[in-house]
Amino acid sequence: MEGIIHSIRGMHDIVPEQTSHWQLVETSLKNILTCYGYQEIRFPIIEKTELFSRSIGEGTDIIEKEMYTFVDRNGDNLTLRPEGTASCIRAAIQNGLLGQTQRLWYIGSMFRHERPQKARYRQFHQLGVEAYGFSGPDIDAEMILMTSRLWKELRLKSLSLQINSLGSIQSRLAYRENLVSYFESNKNALDEDSRRRLYRNPLRILDSKNPDIRILNEAAPKLVDHLDEESKLDFKVLCEILDHAGIIYNINPYLVRGLDYYGKTVFEWVTDHIGSQNTICAGGRYNDLAEQLGGKAVTAMGFAIGLDRLMSLLDLINLLPRISKIDVYLVSVGDLARRYSLYIAENLRNQIPGLRLITHCGSGSFKSQFKKADRSGARWTLILGNDEVVQRVIGVKAMDIGEQETIPWDALTTYLICKLSGKTK
Repeated sequence: MEGIIHSIRGMHDIVPEQTSHWQLVETSLKNILTCYGYQEIRFPIIEKTELFSRSIGEGTDIIEKEMYTFVDRNGDNLTLRPEGTASCIRAAIQNGLLGQTQRLWYIGSMFRHERPQKARYRQFHQLGVEAYGFSGPDIDAEMILMTSRLWKELRLKSLSLQINSLGSIQSRLAYRENLVSYFESNKNALDEDSRRRLYRNPLRILDSKNPDIRILNEAAPKLVDHLDEESKLDFKVLCEILDHAGIIYNINPYLVRGLDYYGKTVFEWVTDHIGSQNTICAGGRYNDLAEQLGGKAVTAMGFAIGLDRLMSLLDLINLLPRISKIDVYLVSVGDLARRYSLYIAENLRNQIPGLRLITHCGSGSFKSQFKKADRSGARWTLILGNDEVVQRVIGVKAMDIGEQETIPWDALTTYLICKLSGKTK
């Protein structure tokens, strides 16, 4: 007999006990996005590899080491999406959405062939938010304020905000030259990753987790000293808006992006609770990406929330909500009772929208069915036997206190509505 087939390393199942929590959290996030006027967009999980090589940048870890890329039967070079921003703006260009301002969000799986570790997986889940056609820093501020509201909705107080400005492409190129010169003069102190990034993506060295490199970075030239005037002004206005709104933040000069398309505002919400992979939400401006992908130039701002990390954090600090999964479990014994149980259940669903009701299917004694009712977490168990069918009544047992009543069929709907609303009969 062949062995059990397991899931791919770094790609995990989310079982029903967990998905109920995921659904509640996702619903909270979606509701707030809707209140801010953001609309959902959906796009394919597989894209042409060129989309990511042109947008993310050839010198990045994602392109060099992490993408799941393959050639299909038609000879097309395809990639499982490693992030959502490029796909979203590709969809916006292709579907003619950039003729006016857009506020969009999406949710789904992303794929990167990284070393699996806590809260960092090869298949991971993200909520992404993008805004197109807004040129001023007010949309940057709105997104930060909106993420702050998301954390309040989830009762999450353990996140801190870091912000920075990467400036324009021109100012960043000038800064890049100074940065490369500095690291060249300290080349012997660089680790292998930093040497590899030195000429391809030197700003990523500033984001190194290596303590020795962090010490080296303290004396490195600061990007803030090389910002163009427009970027300085936008960043100043952003900080003023956050100050007026009472948002606490830290300006982190080492906060950069691993993707080439970012410029001006960048931000992250981080936590101290889940180790080195501590970024829960990251965002920033990417005003040049649409043009890079063959579209018309459009200003753009966005962020992504790592849902796997968010759920791990909520679980770790005991903020996952308690879930009442089922309202009613209907048990039945006897051929006549089993036939009528589904009729009664469907009638209740018709008359009580949203009623969470499980009808026991298959055989089993009252005792065995009651055990399943208890395990389901149902608040009430309906009890139907052949005699109850003849008398047109049904037993109703409150599972928390164990009390049982007999209710006529024609009074059952009103009875349950009163119970569900917390009223007495």
